Amino acid sequence: MLLKKLGLAAAAGAFALGLSMQAQAEDVLRIGVEGAYPPFSEKTASGELVGFDIDIANALCEEMGRKCELVEQDWDGIIPALLAKKYDAIIASMSITPERKKRVDFTIKYYNTPAKFVAAEGTDLTDTPDSLAGKRIGVQRGTIHQCYMEKKFPNAQLVLYGTQEEVFQDLAAGRLDAQISDSIQALEGFLNTDAGKGYAFLGGDQFDLECHGEG
Repeated sequence: MLLKKLGLAAAAGAFALGLSMQAQAEDVLRIGVEGAYPPFSEKTASGELVGFDIDIANALCEEMGRKCELVEQDWDGIIPALLAKKYDAIIASMSITPERKKRVDFTIKYYNTPAKFVAAEGTDLTDTPDSLAGKRIGVQRGTIHQCYMEKKFPNAQLVLYGTQEEVFQDLAAGRLDAQISDSIQALEGFLNTDAGKGYAFLGGDQFDLECHGEG
């Protein structure tokens, strides 16, 4: 189980808060989730939401004795929807960055894993700005990884996607030279699947405090 792999306590979960006094008084606590970021948040064939973030949400709601409703939201609109009161909190692997702190409040972090590139095995590419200049790099739109690429790899050709699943689909189809995402997400959501055969991590951990935040 991913929760055990990361060695985390559900009660120490971190999520972006947008609670009002009215929301606290209501019976149902609405939680914003993405639902398209395996293994943290995804949907089964029957439409059930599962994954690490979903487990965290359910555990926290049980601990608080609150009835919760999971509300799916595309990633690039997840903070705007919170501010628009579509839901009361977010539990969706959101990194705690200085820019996001200007808009929402966070609890303590509940995990911290590095970002990494993924490319075809045996590629001549390296994880350097010169090597990736002009190359098509898949990135999920509105993420810390887009921030990082624009800051550290300005000459790469970014190809932006609405979901991480779409990034992996185009990488496997040969329409991208590489992609960058959370390393655990890339490992469990792509490399350890049939679609990820023939692909591997490219280079080492990628980190910038301004973009990636503290976890």
